[in-house]
Amino acid sequence: MDGRTFRIGIDVGGTFTKAVLIDNATHEVVGRYSALTTHADERGVAKGVVEVFRNVLERTGVDPKDVIFLAHSTTQATNALLEGDVAPVGVIGMASRDQALLARSQSNIGEIELAPGRFLRPGHRFVTTDQLTEASALAAVEELRVEGVRVVVATSAFGVDDHSSEETIRLAAVGAEMAVTCGHEISKLYGLATRTRTAVINASILPRMIDTANMTEASVREAGIQAPLMIMRGDGGVMDIHEMRRRPAMTMLSGPAASVAGALMHLRVCDGIYFEVGGTSTNIGVIRNGRPAVKYARVGGHETYVSSLDVRVIGIAGGSMVRARDGDLVDVGPRSAHIAGLPYSAFAEPSAFADAQVELLQPMSGDPNDYVSIRVADGTRYAITNTCAANILGYAKPGLHAYGNPESARLAMAPLAAMLGCSAEDAARRILERATDKAIPVVEQLIAEYGLDRGQVVLVGEGGGAASLLPFTAERLQLSHTISQDAEIISSIGVALALVREVIERVIPNPQPEDVKAIKREAFDAVVRLGAAAESVEVTVEVNPHSQRVRAIAMGASEMRVKPGTS
Repeated sequence: MDGRTFRIGIDVGGTFTKAVLIDNATHEVVGRYSALTTHADERGVAKGVVEVFRNVLERTGVDPKDVIFLAHSTTQATNALLEGDVAPVGVIGMASRDQALLARSQSNIGEIELAPGRFLRPGHRFVTTDQLTEASALAAVEELRVEGVRVVVATSAFGVDDHSSEETIRLAAVGAEMAVTCGHEISKLYGLATRTRTAVINASILPRMIDTANMTEASVREAGIQAPLMIMRGDGGVMDIHEMRRRPAMTMLSGPAASVAGALMHLRVCDGIYFEVGGTSTNIGVIRNGRPAVKYARVGGHETYVSSLDVRVIGIAGGSMVRARDGDLVDVGPRSAHIAGLPYSAFAEPSAFADAQVELLQPMSGDPNDYVSIRVADGTRYAITNTCAANILGYAKPGLHAYGNPESARLAMAPLAAMLGCSAEDAARRILERATDKAIPVVEQLIAEYGLDRGQVVLVGEGGGAASLLPFTAERLQLSHTISQDAEIISSIGVALALVREVIERVIPNPQPEDVKAIKREAFDAVVRLGAAAESVEVTVEVNPHSQRVRAIAMGASEMRVKPGTS
């Protein structure tokens, strides 16, 4: 294509997997394709990833050799933890004889509740470093294997300073053909219990994530793409697939991170609250001083050393269905039209709503039986959603992804409005008020928590359902708002344009200039190893005098490989 080169970004969402093809020089979107996310396929989400990147290339006629960057976000790590789909993990804790008493208890972290009723219960062995040999390491690994452990965690007191003991365990585990995670690989921070817990979480999803990585990379290479395959991290950067095989926990919450990365590239927002609005749920987070707020993720109520966006999730979105009982509006959500298998009224033709009437239903087993559907003459049922209400009231405007047919939405709303004893417009407003009642406290909390200036705060809308919630929320809060260009594919754009990112943190009492210089160099070297071009890397250092933590954040563009035969 006349010497042009391209970047592919793929966002793996709960419902759809979307790919965009972007001109590397102009950042223009030149192709897009979406398919249903392949959760149930034996190859998992990898099948959908391969399908969308193949289709976006075929439809645009781009030669795979002209693709210089390919990256995707993933919900797999988060979903694996929420669903309890994890591998059995065993911890081998280590310390000197003098430190053994405390380290034994700190490395034996006990069960971790991943979701209600779903627990990760790691096995545990402890070895003093004075007695650690190849033979004793192998014996500890074999004992855990007999218990059914598939992945070993090697964790040593002060392992961030001296990780030779952890490496001894690694060699034993690899020799026994078992996967392994070392504590020093996960974080450079002191805190044996938190570092061990983070390593256990990482280890528990390691086999599943490695399988996905292998399948995806093989398919990418088979398609003729030689560019490095990158994965979105939960903190807004990307890392190469080889690093993902080592630290998959870093991909937690990579979906919301992708949408924020895309928004910051399109918009000039200093302080804002972003809404990533899907069909079932909405992610809400903070942009402060032009950067998304990042904190340590919590799993089962416990802190980890996994950096991710500070995201609050609410069960309200574009496809949330309405509940009504005894002539009154009961609630909106959390069940969505997508899950119930019903089309949105706003996207039907007006002629469909002949003889329309309300029919209450139970979308899924265990749900209340008061969710509203609109049954029409031919027996088809449609959902009344936030998107339908936003179309009636004019918040979903032409050109936005949520815009449908306002007349269809109004005709579908009429029988519900009659039940509620009001007009279709009043019913729509009551629906959006009930829905945004769940978003407004989150916005207020984030403004207070991060000390944002209300006069400067902008609500930023992402995702296909942004227009269904954001304008009404902004109106109620008397805040300005904006919906990103290409909001429905903003996550894919964010993945395609994301920078390689790495964070190195250490506890350094009274850091001196040479300490700062050393951690800057460590961060620089680390991000280059992850695939960043050295000449593009920038490193910033933050020093917290209260916690004595020194944080170096390195970011750079991915290294672009020159095609064979060119210079």
